Amino acid sequence: MPPLPPPRIAILGFSIECNAFAPPATRADFEAAVWLERDAIIADARSAAPIALGEVPGFVAAMDATGPWQPVPILLAMAEPNGPVEEADFAEMMRIWRRGLERAKPLNAVYACMHGAGLSTARTDPDGDILAMVREVVGPDVPVVATFDLHANISEAMVDNVDVFVGYRTNPHLDMRQRGEEAAGHVRALLRGTKTTRSLIRLPIIPPTVTMLTGPDATDRPYGEMIDLGQRRIADPEYVGRILNVSVMGGFAYSDTPKNGLAVVVTARRGDEAAAEALAEEIAALGWSNRRRFRARLTPLAEATAKAKAAGEDPGLPALCFADVADNPGGGGRGNTMYILEAFHRAGVRDCLVGIVYDPPLAAAAHAAGSGAAIEARFNTAETNAFSKPFSAPATVRALADGRVTGRRGIFAGRDMRLGPSAALDLGGITVVVVSFRTQCADPAFFEMLGLEIGRARSVVVKSRGHFRGGFDEFFTNDRIVEVDAPGLTSPVLSRFEWQRLPRPVIPLDEGVTWSPRQLRR
Repeated sequence: MPPLPPPRIAILGFSIECNAFAPPATRADFEAAVWLERDAIIADARSAAPIALGEVPGFVAAMDATGPWQPVPILLAMAEPNGPVEEADFAEMMRIWRRGLERAKPLNAVYACMHGAGLSTARTDPDGDILAMVREVVGPDVPVVATFDLHANISEAMVDNVDVFVGYRTNPHLDMRQRGEEAAGHVRALLRGTKTTRSLIRLPIIPPTVTMLTGPDATDRPYGEMIDLGQRRIADPEYVGRILNVSVMGGFAYSDTPKNGLAVVVTARRGDEAAAEALAEEIAALGWSNRRRFRARLTPLAEATAKAKAAGEDPGLPALCFADVADNPGGGGRGNTMYILEAFHRAGVRDCLVGIVYDPPLAAAAHAAGSGAAIEARFNTAETNAFSKPFSAPATVRALADGRVTGRRGIFAGRDMRLGPSAALDLGGITVVVVSFRTQCADPAFFEMLGLEIGRARSVVVKSRGHFRGGFDEFFTNDRIVEVDAPGLTSPVLSRFEWQRLPRPVIPLDEGVTWSPRQLRR
């Protein structure tokens, strides 16, 4: 009897975290980051420094290591967090995915690399729409496994149309490659005949971004405790072999959708529905007991400025890292608000690094002037939103770079990054890194590419919500990180936004919110 042909596994992906308050995203935003079709997906995944995030490289490597297979790559579209995707561009992606799946049939399985907090200008659940389309095309019997960012907002369509639901477990995200590898293991098991069931519970809690840390050394980690409980239980004799995955999804508040809310998704073997429901309820109950801890606690800008000034004047004090959490490009922030920089500059803060500021015109002006030139650094000459106000100061062009860099640590480790023309501008005691591609400052390499030594600075300002913790932990322990309260599109103070679609009442926006374990079971 001839051997069976290797399984044909389709690969597709849609990864963008959408902030409903930010300007719309277009296909150009994906093409500037990751737009890979067909064989280019596999070539990138197998390269030494992929441009894609870690899930697809991890999935491909694990499939390669566990037996013959035939990859059928279609389209992998990843963009920096932004506003809702223009519907016409999203519709074109849908046509590419559908056409690719239909032409590829028969398929043995599908792997979908998703984010889960997407929007289009016409849809609140494009991730669910993609998975529903996949299921429609391949039918009910073809295994579908999907990975999700833990900031995903979970809909029933996202759970019902997959066989195994795999969410990140770490925040900062350090396990993306491992989750891709895990997805490959589930695909292999499903191909051997495993059948599954899923349980979903959504809580009336919208966690502010700064309350979703998972590291064991975090000061307060109500969300991390939920993840820890799930991972302990999956190893308990009661659940071993019955529960295949436990994912606790914190969600992304700024998407402002009806599906927002802290969610628990448990995947179990078919026949173990009761075990899946019981475990989901136990984890959700822990989250509910922690509900008062899901509130942002930030340092006022004036206090942060005083801390930075003191650190620059007294070498006996510890150096500090200041997180501009309200202007996080990793959540749709524009990466160019001036509140902290202007306050520090006015106060005469010394030995300070600030990065990375997204301002292509200023980067171009610095390159035109040349290294060592004295210029008037005019930030935000083209205002992009109500928070991105102009600011100018005399500056010296300290260093220039083309922005090509390989990530060194954290979420960007090993990834080929292209920040475009970049410059280090010395404003007299404060050196600002200006780039031409908007991304969050999560990797020390973004300073180091310009010859700046983080270890010599007395204060460092990063435009990032939390992923910088996975990159800058070699310089700053958690007790030396200051989360600054300033205006911006990603402020963790959720009461500052005009919500349109969030389910209400919800913690922390409303008082008197009630819940019981079975109240919100779908």
